[in-house]
Amino acid sequence: MRHWPDQSESGSESGSVLAAGVRRREVLAWALYDFANSGYATVVLTAVYNVFFVDVIAGGASWGTLAWTAALSFSSLAALMMAPALGAWADANRGKKRLLALCTAGCVLATAALALPGQGEVWLAAALIVISNVSFSLAEGLIAAFLPELAKPASLGRVSGWGWSFGYFGGMLTLGASLVVVLHAQALQQPATTYVPQTMFIVAGVFALASVPTFLWLRERGAGLGVRASRDARIQIKSAAASFFSTLRQFPDFAALLACAVFYQAGIAVVIALAAVYAQAVMNFDMTQTMMLVFTVNIAAAIGAFGFGYVQDRVGHRLALALTIMAWIAMVLIAAFTSSVELFWLAATLAGLAMGSSQSCGRALTGLLAPQDRVAEFFGLWTVAVRVASIIGPITYGLVTWVTDGDHRRAILATGGFFLIGLILLFRVNVPRGQSTALAVPRWRS
Repeated sequence: MRHWPDQSESGSESGSVLAAGVRRREVLAWALYDFANSGYATVVLTAVYNVFFVDVIAGGASWGTLAWTAALSFSSLAALMMAPALGAWADANRGKKRLLALCTAGCVLATAALALPGQGEVWLAAALIVISNVSFSLAEGLIAAFLPELAKPASLGRVSGWGWSFGYFGGMLTLGASLVVVLHAQALQQPATTYVPQTMFIVAGVFALASVPTFLWLRERGAGLGVRASRDARIQIKSAAASFFSTLRQFPDFAALLACAVFYQAGIAVVIALAAVYAQAVMNFDMTQTMMLVFTVNIAAAIGAFGFGYVQDRVGHRLALALTIMAWIAMVLIAAFTSSVELFWLAATLAGLAMGSSQSCGRALTGLLAPQDRVAEFFGLWTVAVRVASIIGPITYGLVTWVTDGDHRRAILATGGFFLIGLILLFRVNVPRGQSTALAVPRWRS
């Protein structure tokens, strides 16, 4: 039967939050991956390239926002279809690090290539966004699957929070370096077609360099199924696809969490993909103001992820997640109805606090509800939920702006509905029962 290490097995420090045999530098290496990849989410998806795509590559056309959201949605669909099978393969072959390396290389190279498309080259830019975002999304699920191996069950929230908060500092570093480039170029009156490509090289470089310790120090754990039992990857992929619904039936509380995640993550996906577009379209922010806004969001997100990690371990993961979703609802209402720049900055700060804490909560809950030898598979399913959310959230926003002739306020109100549904679905999750179900799953023997 599965057995989690208890306090007596924690090593030399009885109060340690880490699992037996885990060294501190492994946790640092794990958190450094969040540090490394956050620049992609911050600069490419949130602050710079989304606006560049809509205003320059699409030429400010009325369909520009819809084209951007369609590219993101297609990439999410591709990641959704791949994640469960890849997770099952990684569990069976102890292959999380190998797949993580491939996905990292794919995202880094495609991000650097985003420097190439110019005005009118919508299809090339969209294709590179799809490749980079698929690689980024799959890597997120793979790196998250290491969490239950590193932390004790009672400490998953705070360790997850360490990673998320550290990640936002990586996003701020990359965004700060990009801001220097943008300000210098604007001072020289250079166009966006000059400085935006330079920011893509910054993102790719930081991602590549900062992820190196992850591959040097982070250990691959898990029993696996053994080489003979898992040699044919095609059989594994077919088996993983066939067992998707049976897994959800076997783990109803995890299934309820996934349903909840689809909706609240849909709202988060909108904020990540379209916050800068909203700020420029509704509040008339320029590029510098938008980057400073995203910088503020990242500071708040780092604080929220780190501080709330301790809160969720104390008050319970479900209650903690409910509080963050309610904060998201408040943010949407402020952003939708205010014309005040000051209140909009308040909404942005609230979004940052909620973003870090809600995503950290979801990752910790997945770790709690996953059987020990199926963590990559379960985080693959979590990635499916997040990718479904990343399809329906931004594409809904894009469609609302299209049919309302660019009314971003109505679009953000529609986003609030996702958070409300997610909050309702969250109360179907029984965390103690879900943990008991996961603990009852026999361990694999190689």
